[in-house]
Amino acid sequence: MTKKRKHQEDFQKVKFKVGKKKPKLENATDTTFKTKAIQIPEQLKEDGVLPTQNRKLNIKDLLSQMHHYSPGVKHNALLGLKDLLSQYPFVIDAHLSSIISEVAAVFTDKDSGVRRAAVHLLQFLASKIRAEQIAPFFPLVSAHLSSAMTHISEGIQEDSLKVLDVLLEAYPALLTDRSVILLKNFVELISHQQLSKKLKSRDKLSWMLSVNPNRRVTSQQWRLNVLIRLKKFLQAVVDGSSETEDEGLQEQKDSPRSVRNPICISWKLHANNQQHIQLFENGGLRPKINSSFRLRSLTSVMDSAEKGLSSAENLKGFIEIIIPLLIECWIEASPAQSAPILGNLLESESQQLMQQVLSIIHLLWKLTKRHDETYKMELWLRMNYLVDFKHHFMRHFPYSVQETVKHKKKDSFKGHKNCMTSSNNVDHLLLNLTLCDIMVSLASTSTLQTDAGWLDMIRKFVTDTLQDGSKLNSKQVNRLLGVTWRLMQIQQNKVATEPLIKAVYTLYQQRNLLFPVRTLLLKFFSRVYQKEDLRSQRIRSRSKVLSRWLAGLPQQLALLGLRNPELSNQLIDIIHSAASRSNKELLQSLQATAARIYDPLEGTLVLLPAEAQRRLVQLVYFLPCLPASLLACLSRCCIMGRMSSDLAATLIGILHMRSSFAGWKCQVQENSMNDVDYFSFLFSTLIGFSREELTSLQGIRGKPHISQTQLSPIRLYLTDLDQFLHHWAVTEMICHSLSTIPSQSQCFDILQTGICKYLVGLVVIPDSTAGSVLCAINKLLDQACIISETLHKFLASCCYSLLYFLLTLDKEDAEHLQKRDMLWGSCISALALLPRLLRLMLQSLQVSRICREELPVVAQLLRLLMQHGQLRSHMITNEFLVQQIIKDIMTLKSGEVQEQWLTDLHYCFNIYLASHPQTPGPINAVY
Repeated sequence: MTKKRKHQEDFQKVKFKVGKKKPKLENATDTTFKTKAIQIPEQLKEDGVLPTQNRKLNIKDLLSQMHHYSPGVKHNALLGLKDLLSQYPFVIDAHLSSIISEVAAVFTDKDSGVRRAAVHLLQFLASKIRAEQIAPFFPLVSAHLSSAMTHISEGIQEDSLKVLDVLLEAYPALLTDRSVILLKNFVELISHQQLSKKLKSRDKLSWMLSVNPNRRVTSQQWRLNVLIRLKKFLQAVVDGSSETEDEGLQEQKDSPRSVRNPICISWKLHANNQQHIQLFENGGLRPKINSSFRLRSLTSVMDSAEKGLSSAENLKGFIEIIIPLLIECWIEASPAQSAPILGNLLESESQQLMQQVLSIIHLLWKLTKRHDETYKMELWLRMNYLVDFKHHFMRHFPYSVQETVKHKKKDSFKGHKNCMTSSNNVDHLLLNLTLCDIMVSLASTSTLQTDAGWLDMIRKFVTDTLQDGSKLNSKQVNRLLGVTWRLMQIQQNKVATEPLIKAVYTLYQQRNLLFPVRTLLLKFFSRVYQKEDLRSQRIRSRSKVLSRWLAGLPQQLALLGLRNPELSNQLIDIIHSAASRSNKELLQSLQATAARIYDPLEGTLVLLPAEAQRRLVQLVYFLPCLPASLLACLSRCCIMGRMSSDLAATLIGILHMRSSFAGWKCQVQENSMNDVDYFSFLFSTLIGFSREELTSLQGIRGKPHISQTQLSPIRLYLTDLDQFLHHWAVTEMICHSLSTIPSQSQCFDILQTGICKYLVGLVVIPDSTAGSVLCAINKLLDQACIISETLHKFLASCCYSLLYFLLTLDKEDAEHLQKRDMLWGSCISALALLPRLLRLMLQSLQVSRICREELPVVAQLLRLLMQHGQLRSHMITNEFLVQQIIKDIMTLKSGEVQEQWLTDLHYCFNIYLASHPQTPGPINAVY
């Protein structure tokens, strides 16, 4: 029998019984675990120092994300920065250095979205950060900009131009300080260096235009984009220069350097050594020191790299590089290359490129005129570039734009009509004018015969443009007038200049010209006139067109009125300049228009602001004749209050200087101003109201406009305070003019006749008029003057009416209280100078004819007159009259309780008059 061998298996299967749990293995891993919530409240708290944006990120978090490798994170960080800084602007000042450095660093980022966000953030920051704040960090910004402009990636180069736009708009002065580096970057954007075939060594490299097929735009469009920025950059360099240009006419700049603040001088303060006046030469811009030494400018101690384009060497070097490249750009865009059959017609894009080429050359020409040796620089430019410019630029001159026609989509509401619209928003006229400006700057009087051919082409184009009647904007007119001026300087004979002046005058005669255009034309004519007037009388030949223009200025000023005060100011300045030079045509026209200019109701004088009024008042001095009608208008202008009292006083002084009483050693112009008319002007201005106004006042009754007393036939019309103060200031100047007339007695007789003729017999007289008459009487009265009885009675009535008005004023009436000192002083002075006047006024105090309410006023007046030191002797002389008045008052008050005012009157009479003091003290009454 065989034996079965038992085989022992390595892995025996264990059988489990149903319903029993599987036993745990010896090497089983326990996978159970327990969890607990972890709370970190400190991390959830917001930073109390640094503000956060909507994603709870502060400035440090956002700046740290700028270094992240992910473009999305950097893009979100830039957007978060803009959001945070717009909500909390104060964060900018606290972290300015970090913000600028991080934003500038992403100018060269590989992702276009990040660069685009960086440009938007930079534009936002530029509106919040001032130039002086960013100046310490600007070298870093400029370095990153240069890196972006010279980057190998085309996209980064394109976005660098957007960054340049933002910086040129916000910080042009800071950007132009690094002009040497940036100008080289501009050149490298459109060209590359190449070894010249003519040179065996590599000492001198030439530049040629580059073509990159990988760009998203055409080569011509890319060059146009770069040249537009180059033009803006050069314009910033030109605007930042402190020098002013002499050639051409320049548009008005709002820079603080061009503002000249006039010095307001008060000659009264100066005469009393209360105001020091420091005079400067050169228009007050800087004091001129007489010295044999010349200080070296700061730029001369810098190296050529720091000077930039202010160095003639650097400017020449850049011109030598950029002009050949610009000529190549011109050749590509010229009509000969694009469409030979069309001749001088240009496509829109080509025209824009040519415009930028000429604009850059024009700005470079401007910079050449900023150097000391301008003549040598112009000679160098002419020798190197005139031949090329004539060959390429003047070959198809003048240029015009080829209009492209677009067909609009059919509109179901308007039928099937094809409308033609021009898509060209370019200015071909400015292109031609810029070319003319560049070419004429290369010509001179000595080269007139050599350049006669193309100069005639330019002269014909300029003349035709001025005379064709088209509407021109200020930029076109500015360039057009600059070329015209240069042509007139090159050929200065009348045969050549008169047609140009006539053409400009044709443009000047157009209606509805824009204000900047009208201003440029006025400046041009003014400059031509001054240039013509500077010539000696021997060779001077007056331009008929210029004389016609000057003669029309006063009429234009009268018609303009208040519609354009700035234009009126310019007209006044030109008229004043020509009038001071005794221009015959202008003075005749000014004389004919004077009545309209100085009309007191609607004339230019009363409509314009104070400064323009001052200039118009000064023009009165130059008028050939001052007739009575014009003097009447000027008198009304003085008293109506539509110009200041100081200006009215100036006008009165000017008329006095034009009169025969000014004390001139030489003979005054005959028939300039009649003495009778002059006295009529002075008297009318002294009265302060016209005859019609005085007649209309006679019907006014009662308060608050009338002050009336029963003891005087004159009622006072109470003027408002502004009118009174203005009239009083004018009165002082009138009295001064009257006092300077040699024959005082005759002057007083004329004044007395005028008062008796026009004022005596009136029932209502303005308070300012009554005070002015008394003031003039006090000024002119002397021992030789004989006063009529009629004038005595009139003045006595005026004095009592004024004194009664002053004594019955309410303390709450602040307006009329300010008149008190002036009116009281004039009345007291008149009573002190004229004893007869005081006696007549006392005789008129018939208290029996007045009501009881007026008795205290009369008593107070007598008490003040007795107390006044200047009137003491006159009151003693009239003691009997005063005593009689007091007795009449006592009679009316008999049987009643004696009031305090009556007791005070008795006391003053006993003290000052009854005792007859021999030496009255200088006591002045206080009312």
